[in-house]
Amino acid sequence: MADTHPIGTAAEQSAAPVRVWDPLVRLFHWTIVTGVVLNLWVLEHGKYWHKVTGYVVVGALAIRLVWGIVGTRHARFSDFFPTPRRVVNHVRQLLAGTDPRTLGHSPLGAVMMLSLMALLAGLGVTGWMMGLDAFWGEKWLETLHDVMANAVLGLAILHIAAAMIESVRHRENLPLAMITGWKRPLDGSDAHIADRGQ
Repeated sequence: MADTHPIGTAAEQSAAPVRVWDPLVRLFHWTIVTGVVLNLWVLEHGKYWHKVTGYVVVGALAIRLVWGIVGTRHARFSDFFPTPRRVVNHVRQLLAGTDPRTLGHSPLGAVMMLSLMALLAGLGVTGWMMGLDAFWGEKWLETLHDVMANAVLGLAILHIAAAMIESVRHRENLPLAMITGWKRPLDGSDAHIADRGQ
């Protein structure tokens, strides 16, 4: 059962915010944001702190993968895994302007999240490989690493834009929710993908 603020009358309780993003999910999110910003724009590529930051990101990914199996409701992959049916239905609703607000990840949000996670894992693997004698100086590996880094940047920009647009459309500050963990509860016009039988 989701946590709610334990204050107010019964009527106020029914509209009380719901805890959606647990501390580990939020720490993961902002660790990734920090790591990407540092490694793309601040730290010198290939140097010690660039590598350390990459390892921190990979460690965060590993923890998040485990948490996606054993974690809280909205952290679990089973809560939001973007099956083809869910994605197609969501795109249709989005194009028609009838997509409901969700508490956890929307199907397209889930595609974005999993794509970013895969790219970040790929960056970690290629970064590690570049430090091995067997791959030292391999241009194709450096190119692949750079392409994935640019893909992460592109998807991150798209992710930020989508979060801003959806915040306006659904009148809910999504970046703030990823800081506090709280969102307003679903009402009659809202639905969660796990509750729609998709």
